[in-house]
Amino acid sequence: MSLHGKVALVTGAARGIGRGIALRLARDGADVGLVDVRSDGIEAVAAEIAEIGCKATTFVADVSDREQVFAAVDHTATALDGFDIMVNNAGIALVGPIADVTAEQVGRVWDINVNGVLWGIQAAASKFTALGHGGKIINASSIAGHDGFGMLGVYSASKFAVRALTQAAAKEYAAVGITVNAYCPGVVGTDMWVEIDKRFAELTGAAEGETYAKFVGGIALGRAETPDDVAGFVSYLAGPDADYMTGQAGLIDGGLVYR
Repeated sequence: MSLHGKVALVTGAARGIGRGIALRLARDGADVGLVDVRSDGIEAVAAEIAEIGCKATTFVADVSDREQVFAAVDHTATALDGFDIMVNNAGIALVGPIADVTAEQVGRVWDINVNGVLWGIQAAASKFTALGHGGKIINASSIAGHDGFGMLGVYSASKFAVRALTQAAAKEYAAVGITVNAYCPGVVGTDMWVEIDKRFAELTGAAEGETYAKFVGGIALGRAETPDDVAGFVSYLAGPDADYMTGQAGLIDGGLVYR
């Protein structure tokens, strides 16, 4: 699939799934704006994109801050001379029983996982409109956005909320040629899952690695997911073959949750 001539922005692009998405979009021909809350990491990803033969630009932003998200989109559109694809990938997890969750923890998860997506939708749609064309908005949900998981209640709620925003935005922006979809990964072998597993070990007494292995053992395809597995689906959503798809939250989990 060709994304030549397209400009994309990926939040949370320094590592894990975000890095995988950014590199895949570049391999498919897109120039990419790389956004993360820290500068360490995104410059290395930019260098990898340059080796692929595409252009990249970097921008440090906290996606929970609306003005910073709009600034990141403005920077990408100016630096790369266009704007076509927004990938609202940045997110955090919270592991713990519902009874113990604090207001501060809920606020932090919501600010990043939900508000960060909302600001990204707004900023991208505003930029597409200003440039006089449609575009693709692609949001990070999760298998936890289809099933609520024990010890992941607030995280699950935030990912259900992303699905709601995706559906509502798809309906609101369809008339101006903007599609809005989401991707729902499962158990991906990234730093986030290392931290999830450690937290489960602390709370349940399970050995480190046991929770991860238990989840992976339930995957029909028999292995943990990689960032490249997710990135391939995101690239499809970003490309012309998905032009007639909007408002959907596709499961890309190797066969763990079924809908």
